[in-house]
Amino acid sequence: MTAPHHTRVAIIGAGFAGLGVAIRLRQLEITDFVVFERSSEVGGTWRDNTYPGAGCDVPSQLYSYSFARNPHWTHSFSTQPQIQRYVQDVVDRHGVRESIVFDCEVTGARWNDDAARWEIETTDGAYTADIMVSAAGPLSAPNRPDIKGIDTFRGPIFHSARWDHDVELAGKRVAVVGTGASAIQIVPSIAGAVARLDLYQRSAPWVLPRMGRKYSRLERLYYRRVPGAQRLARSGVYWLRETFVFWQSKYPPLADFFAAGARVKMWWVIRDRELRRKLTPSYRLGCKRMLISNVYYPALTRDNVEVVTDGIAEIREQSIVADDGTDREVDAIVLATGFRIADSPTYELITGRDGRTLAEVFGAGGMNVYKGTTIANFPNMFLMIGPNSALSYTSAIFTIEAQINYIIDAITTMDGTGLRTVEVRADAQAAYNRDLQTKFDGTVWNAGDCTSWFVDENGHNATLWPDFSFRFRRLLQTFDVEAYATTRSE
Repeated sequence: MTAPHHTRVAIIGAGFAGLGVAIRLRQLEITDFVVFERSSEVGGTWRDNTYPGAGCDVPSQLYSYSFARNPHWTHSFSTQPQIQRYVQDVVDRHGVRESIVFDCEVTGARWNDDAARWEIETTDGAYTADIMVSAAGPLSAPNRPDIKGIDTFRGPIFHSARWDHDVELAGKRVAVVGTGASAIQIVPSIAGAVARLDLYQRSAPWVLPRMGRKYSRLERLYYRRVPGAQRLARSGVYWLRETFVFWQSKYPPLADFFAAGARVKMWWVIRDRELRRKLTPSYRLGCKRMLISNVYYPALTRDNVEVVTDGIAEIREQSIVADDGTDREVDAIVLATGFRIADSPTYELITGRDGRTLAEVFGAGGMNVYKGTTIANFPNMFLMIGPNSALSYTSAIFTIEAQINYIIDAITTMDGTGLRTVEVRADAQAAYNRDLQTKFDGTVWNAGDCTSWFVDENGHNATLWPDFSFRFRRLLQTFDVEAYATTRSE
């Protein structure tokens, strides 16, 4: 029997989060690590989401690592192909591709308390690791809705994150289910080519103008050649985005000012009163994810587009039946229904010190995590973009880099002080989360009169960080070993 391959650090996922950890380790000349990637290429979300119109709703200047700013962006909001090329270029420039095991899916990970290491099962064989970083990401598992008859549909049906490019939608009757961030990019991209498009909307999203523009060649040359130019531009965009916290968290009534502008924009484009009624949100701006587009509303005014708000009662072999009984024939269905975030399949694969999986721990006591990164009962494990670390107003890469700093400092602290294991104390985790949840009182996310994936049925917001992002960075600037139970190397 072949012995498992052992590594100091095992990283699950080769998206922005996992690659960032790998790059920082290599920069510190720590080379005893491996990255498990289930696909044949890096990129994570930006590799998988190749649907028509795919792009980023965070400004380009913020959507790069701080240590690898990109002067080659051609637009202030970048497209999926450009972001994917950026990720691939960064990986190759920093020499971490050789540490990635491609086409390797993690099928289980269990903490062995006696050996003080993680035992990891993969499709490439068994591994062990002293430290494990789960960077699978919250947008890695598409959510397939549980709709009656969905498996009986005879035409093409696929999720937006698993776009079937072999299916030709031109001239077809297409149903798009969902009106989130993917749908508002897909709908305008295909509406002009399809014979008919039925858009199934559960609740109307707030859609703000997309204040984007192309960068000129002179601007790109300026960013490449002038030292500090892009750092200055990035800083300006960053601080502008931080002001969003004032009306989302600190003074929610200010959201109504921005909502008024969004309403005017909608009224200007949508002349049909009934359609306008369907598209008018019934909750405060910011309660759900805010969307940006200049082409979504115009697409919905097309004669071949219908917005259906009655819900889906059933999917049949060649049609979709709405709750009001209307039976609409369709040739293809696109599921723009988001991702499994709270019940990520990754949580079912990771088993902690007491034999419970991460899914079981979260299910029994709620998704309580320490600083969005570590969990009691899971020694030597770090979770990237974990509960209460997401930012609704700025780049996720800011969260990722803050967590990378914390993880790297934890590893160097362990190496420097001879620690074998670190596990956040349950009391420290509980105290942290009690204080954290009080910060959501009165925020637009918890008191904005909507039902969103940010907040569970008990009113517990296990998704967002409720404050300025620089405070999250400050919180994770150094590894606070005093909050952890530790053991020493023998």
